[in-house]
Amino acid sequence: MTVKNKTHRLTLMAMFAALAYIVMLVGRFPISSVDFLKYDPKDVILVICGFILGPMPALLVTFVVSVIEMLTVSSTGLIGLIMNVLSSAGFACTAAFVYKKRHSLRGAAVGLVLGALVMTALMLMWNYFITPYYMGMPREAVASMLVPVFLPFNLIKSALNAAIAMLIYKPISRALHRAGLVEPAGGQAPEKKSVVGAMLIAALVLVSCIFIVLIMRGII
Repeated sequence: MTVKNKTHRLTLMAMFAALAYIVMLVGRFPISSVDFLKYDPKDVILVICGFILGPMPALLVTFVVSVIEMLTVSSTGLIGLIMNVLSSAGFACTAAFVYKKRHSLRGAAVGLVLGALVMTALMLMWNYFITPYYMGMPREAVASMLVPVFLPFNLIKSALNAAIAMLIYKPISRALHRAGLVEPAGGQAPEKKSVVGAMLIAALVLVSCIFIVLIMRGII
């Protein structure tokens, strides 16, 4: 997708920031038994922002949403802001960068997978360094949580985000095109079989993640 002019670009950035903040407010729920590890779907909106506008606008929107979250609903202060930016930017900007270089269905899928891996790696590293300070825990205790707690949480979180983004990106981009805010990108459209296959895989990942979360929470 291409944006027609600067006004439309700013309008889209503001819209994506507002949507990301709203879904963060209403869509937050716990995944693991650790209280402060909660999933929210704002990264889905941020990565779609990156797909449409590019990685740098996605980074700016990520920062704005994280600051607003810190000032309104977060209790983790500046450290929480840093972790939010690292997590969301690691996922959304990585995926958007790959998609910008390879503007295709395969590029989107590869970008989302790489974004998930980058985000997971970043969170493991930064949780090891930062979590002891704001949780008041010994570093050894945090290190012992990296694989059994932080790793599955971030893998499930990023898989959910990637699956949902894959499912809703095209409907959102078509709606923005009908609204006159973006223009379709050039190039050959993917075959219908490829699109259907990608949607089925994304739906399977989404359903699998939901079942895993329900099992982790002891609901089923």
